[in-house]
Amino acid sequence: MKPLLLCTDLDRTLIPNGPHPESPTARERFRRLVHCDEVTLVYVSGRHRALIEQALAEFDLPQPDYAIADVGSTLYQIDSSSWRQWDLWDAQIAPDWRGLSHDALHTLLSSLPVLKLQEQEKQNHHKLSYYVPLETDRPQLMGKMDEKLQQAGIKANLIWSIDELAHVGLLDILPASANKLHALHFLMQQKNFSLENTVFAGDSGNDLDVLRSDIPAVLVANADALINASLETAHHDNLYRARGNYLGMNGNYSAGILEGVAHFRPDVDTWLREHQ
Repeated sequence: MKPLLLCTDLDRTLIPNGPHPESPTARERFRRLVHCDEVTLVYVSGRHRALIEQALAEFDLPQPDYAIADVGSTLYQIDSSSWRQWDLWDAQIAPDWRGLSHDALHTLLSSLPVLKLQEQEKQNHHKLSYYVPLETDRPQLMGKMDEKLQQAGIKANLIWSIDELAHVGLLDILPASANKLHALHFLMQQKNFSLENTVFAGDSGNDLDVLRSDIPAVLVANADALINASLETAHHDNLYRARGNYLGMNGNYSAGILEGVAHFRPDVDTWLREHQ
């Protein structure tokens, strides 16, 4: 097997915490694949570090080599004994906020009462996160936010997603250069991975920048219909939609990841078939 940088979102992509059924053998097959020396595993998540570690324990997930956390605003190098935040990534994204702190940015947006600050553990130095009622006029709200940020000279990336279980909108404000796609390109460049040996898997709104990019990407079969619709114009050569029936699995969660990786990488397909 050739080297593979396997990058995956967690919630409802690798973690089976949505309403769709999980294939019984899929996560164990995923575990066996990522334990191969040729595979470098990256978790790419909106979760902060503590919640990623909680997921590893709760769902018995393999430890990654890297974690892009907080929707791309933090990047960790991981080994058996430590998580080390990658300072070079922090230095790259910091200028977008012109030195303003998280609290100063929150004060700037305090005139928008519909924004409810998320819990402290869901914030970090380069991530300001809010809850927003789903009935909110989202384009109008984000337009007002953009205007305020631009007036202050702030280059920001606004990322919208939905917590389906809590039935609430999630709005993250990051430096413009801090998102999953830019963090992945940074990691690929730093560790000499090309498009030919990189695959990303996702399911939700905060994965869209990668799913629409030049990085080979997998949309798991359990992805929301709205995400599927929004990707109709994506470059189909770079995007694979898991359908199920690969090695008897249903295409949801880790089954979809494996199906998509096998689509892009025939050598991985061969390995998976030989190690059923």
